[in-house]
Amino acid sequence: MTEATWATLRALFVDRYGEFKHRLARRLGSADLAAETLQETWLRLERPGNPGVVERPDAYLFRIALNVAADRRDADNRRLALSEIEMLRHLDEDELDPERIAESRSEITALARALDELPPRCRAIFIAARLDETPHKVIAARYRISTRMVERELKRALEHCGERLARNLPERFGSPPSEPSI
Repeated sequence: MTEATWATLRALFVDRYGEFKHRLARRLGSADLAAETLQETWLRLERPGNPGVVERPDAYLFRIALNVAADRRDADNRRLALSEIEMLRHLDEDELDPERIAESRSEITALARALDELPPRCRAIFIAARLDETPHKVIAARYRISTRMVERELKRALEHCGERLARNLPERFGSPPSEPSI
């Protein structure tokens, strides 16, 4: 066992580059992929400090190259193929059509009008809870009210907006009731 440095590993890498490329090409099935992998392996060897004790430096370097190849394969698997990208671009649900844009703008305007009709504290609680995602406890402390009062004001705002936008709202707000213990 010998203490290795990145410089000694780089020197060994250069000396045995042809052998590494041949072994890696055989393992990966492509000389081009092996060459790209070895370029990235070289970049990984450009580090400060020392790798520590390395019993078999050639095996250590080959393992680094295999890890680089595995990382590349994983990254390639996460990417979408060109055909998948094209399919996503042409989905009818995602395409912007003028009718949907106009309808959405109309709904936003109606919601803004409904919010303007609310009392100031009720509107502020709605905006804090739904848009800013502020926890109910924080809102309660801000307005010096109970969390139950925050929930009531929020329910009031939601019901009002639901009526103005002609939307059906759930029967119950908040978290589901806890199950009784037996």
